[in-house]
Amino acid sequence: MNTVIPQQLVEAQTASVQQLFALSNSAFAGVEKLTALNLQAIKATLAENQALMTKALAAKPEELITLSASLAKPTAEKISTYSRQAYEILSGFQGGFSSTAQSQFQQYQRDAQGFVENLTKNASLRTNAALTE
Repeated sequence: MNTVIPQQLVEAQTASVQQLFALSNSAFAGVEKLTALNLQAIKATLAENQALMTKALAAKPEELITLSASLAKPTAEKISTYSRQAYEILSGFQGGFSSTAQSQFQQYQRDAQGFVENLTKNASLRTNAALTE
């Protein structure tokens, strides 16, 4: 019995499992970065809100309007920065995932072609052996 084909299947499965773990680790790293960004944003927001509340409690009523107006631009900038950082994290993961998926697909195509060629070769050898008997 020919053990080349089962060996190739085992090798293909091993490569697939390794690729799955590599993608899982990459996804986990992306989630970890996104979580760190979110925690950083929450921590900064809490500190800013505390400082703002302290200013608001110490301000005179006519100063509250000026205080609230001065917050609009920094808030928009913070939202923009957060969005950009989140996008960079997600696009980095997506880019890595896409390139890995593309290379894995090409490898599957090569493996399938080699498998078919090996099957054809083995079938022709068996046919020749049967004819010479």
